[in-house]
Amino acid sequence: MAGRFTPRPTRTTVRGGHVVVPGGGVPRQAVAPGLSRTWTPAWPLDLGLVLGPLRRGPGDPTFRATPDGAVWRVCRTPAGPGTLRVTLRAGVVRGDAWGPGAQWLLEQLPELLGAADDPDAFAPRHRLVALTRHRRPGLRLTRTGLVLESLIPSVLEQKVTADEAYRAWRLLVRKYGEPAPGPAPERMCVMPAPRTWALIPSWEWHRAGVDNKRASTILRAVRVAARLEEAAGFDPLRAQARLELVSGIGPWTSAEVVQRSHGAADSVTVGDLHLPGIVGYALAGDRDADDSVMLSLLEPYAGQRHRAARLILLSGRTPPRRTPGMPRWDIGVL
Repeated sequence: MAGRFTPRPTRTTVRGGHVVVPGGGVPRQAVAPGLSRTWTPAWPLDLGLVLGPLRRGPGDPTFRATPDGAVWRVCRTPAGPGTLRVTLRAGVVRGDAWGPGAQWLLEQLPELLGAADDPDAFAPRHRLVALTRHRRPGLRLTRTGLVLESLIPSVLEQKVTADEAYRAWRLLVRKYGEPAPGPAPERMCVMPAPRTWALIPSWEWHRAGVDNKRASTILRAVRVAARLEEAAGFDPLRAQARLELVSGIGPWTSAEVVQRSHGAADSVTVGDLHLPGIVGYALAGDRDADDSVMLSLLEPYAGQRHRAARLILLSGRTPPRRTPGMPRWDIGVL
């Protein structure tokens, strides 16, 4: 019976998937943008594939795909809070931005949509990977240029289910974040500033289901937020090393961050509960593969291992469920 049903999305499979961006909707009316720019990529572009890894669950207050075909992103830039609306029409990208960070967001728009990525450096070594790449020509690796916005939700995702992590992120950002600048969709928020994270009471972490270990890691990180944001200008390996100087941040978390902040094509996630089994099953029929087996299977893709893993996740070839998923523990009611 297990093989007849699509596996329930996990933290890993959701990230490898595709955010559905509705197309052909009715354009938004009476929206006066603060700043705007257009940009024409020289390759096929799929907004859902490129920006999907930035969404932390369907209720993420910082990310929204709307019926008019737009993707909205709210973040805290070096220039301050900003809201970005991205649309793709006839191969032309339009970005509208509001808030103090509007100019910064528009300057970064091409890199956000994969302009700094080089998919031509990737050579498929397996039929499954080659076929998926052919079917997903719009895949590029995003590069946000921001570290903390990916670090904090990645820490929340340590050792818990995706649903638990997404709930914690949603509750904390909505309660302690700022309203999104401009005409953003309802309930979108800018994530809290580092000082605000540091002042969240212990009982609020508890109510959000965040244990003391993860909360303490975030508190240590926000105390050195400026030093961590400097890592956005490093190469991915050096950036990971800088992140891992903070106690509680290991290779799993640092890889999850640089995949988004740097568009790191080779930073494969190790220590994940599901990814080794998915890669092992897809490439060798081994659903019990561990990290060492996964890294061995991905060795032919050295320099592009994250891209290869992403394509494997997008292929949909995952092992059928045979045991219940990780149990959910709500520490907020204990």
